[in-house]
Amino acid sequence: MALAREDSSPLFAGTVAGTLRLILYLAFAMVLMVLDHRNGWMWRIRYAASIVVEPVYRLAGLPAAGMRNVSVAFADRKLLTEQNQRLREDLLLANAKLNRMASVAEQNERLRELLATQHSLELNVQLARVIDVDLGSYRHRMLLNVGARDGVKKGQVVIDAHGVMGQVVEVMPRTSLVMLVTDPDHAIPVVIERTGLRTVAYGSREGDQLSLPNISMAADVRQGDKLLTSGLGGRFPPGFPVGEIRGVEPAASGMFLEGRARPTADLDRSEDVLLLHDQAEPVGPPEPASPAGPPADMAPAPSSTSASPPSAGGSPSTGVPNAPAPASSASATGALP
Repeated sequence: MALAREDSSPLFAGTVAGTLRLILYLAFAMVLMVLDHRNGWMWRIRYAASIVVEPVYRLAGLPAAGMRNVSVAFADRKLLTEQNQRLREDLLLANAKLNRMASVAEQNERLRELLATQHSLELNVQLARVIDVDLGSYRHRMLLNVGARDGVKKGQVVIDAHGVMGQVVEVMPRTSLVMLVTDPDHAIPVVIERTGLRTVAYGSREGDQLSLPNISMAADVRQGDKLLTSGLGGRFPPGFPVGEIRGVEPAASGMFLEGRARPTADLDRSEDVLLLHDQAEPVGPPEPASPAGPPADMAPAPSSTSASPPSAGGSPSTGVPNAPAPASSASATGALP
């Protein structure tokens, strides 16, 4: 429906006053545009207005920014927690690997010392691993992972890179039991390296020392003297380190000196040991030599004509007149002709 004249917009009214008002507005807009272009007045007005309006914008955006910051904070916290957990696990794993590497390096060092001992002494030995240690009050034993199927025999000497550890007292098919030198029932003949004094070192209930109860009152024994195997008894080869004197004091009877020694071997720390297959030389005089005949170069050569009759006046085998024929091997050894 067409609008009536009185309902039309006054700005676009068809009267002359409306047209003049429109021209005036357009002229004013043109002037403002020119002034803004040349002097930047409108920019200054907008800048001043932004100072007033900006806090309103910030205040209106606070809830959204707060929610965003809270979500980011929770997400970052969760991410940091997960990263921290992973780093903690990695650190524990790295420490475990480092400890394992340190243990392997220490084990390799002990094996290197054992091999060095074997090569330096040129011994026929067998490597074994310790699988159990019993250091109680009444027995000091050690279980090895080799037995009769591996050629282990009762009485074999067990050593490590530092000295004598004990001897095998029981052999099972796959394991063997070793009595340590500190066992109360063990005794080992020793010699003091500095003076050559021979004595016997016994085990003790302490577990970490040896007892030497039968030292003469006039003997020269000092703290720090080295104890070596003497070889007496034929069980322990001579020259292996056994212990070191830690103290000497008069015995309760007053007739002897009693010494205390610390074992040289690492009884409570060794994981790999060596079993000796070479035994000491037997004690006592040597066996008599078996009787032997004259040297081969001095024995008479056999004659190829021994079956022919002898020539007149002499023996063909000796060339000496009327010389008797050489005795046979049976008669030379005392057997009947």
